[in-house]
Amino acid sequence: MRTLTQLQQNRKIVQDFTLTTLAGIPGLLARLMYVASLRDLSSGRYEHAGLAALYPDEALQQAIGLCHEQVFERFLETPLSVQQQDLRTCLSTMQGGLQSAIIHWRNMESYRVLMPEQSPDYLKELFCSNLRVLLEILQSPDYLKELFCSNLRVLLEILQEECTQARSTA
Repeated sequence: MRTLTQLQQNRKIVQDFTLTTLAGIPGLLARLMYVASLRDLSSGRYEHAGLAALYPDEALQQAIGLCHEQVFERFLETPLSVQQQDLRTCLSTMQGGLQSAIIHWRNMESYRVLMPEQSPDYLKELFCSNLRVLLEILQSPDYLKELFCSNLRVLLEILQEECTQARSTA
């Protein structure tokens, strides 16, 4: 019975947090940044004064941790083009502007603090890999052109080879 009550309470906290707090934050990366900012980096505990006044600490930790994981996974499920736009929007609002934030995030790998502790390693690696590439693209638009041209050359070689094989069998 205690587990059912705890589950219901956690669901209520998640609903309260998502409807009253996260719903007002545009973009998945901005939401992820917000939830991660609630976590104390030395203890891993989440702090939210409004929810702490209403709910027991253990339930609060579980519920915000779950929200953190869900927002993180939803961000990873979006296409890279959407992740790139989300990243550009978030970094553009930071002190110093877009280019300054890109340089800092690339050098310091600041995005690492956004990952939930309990996420599987493969999701953490995917997140870091995506952010590294997206930061590179945002810093150097020519990188994307070079990547596109490189991929296009490979595709043309494959098509050329297939055409040659089709002619030889015809």
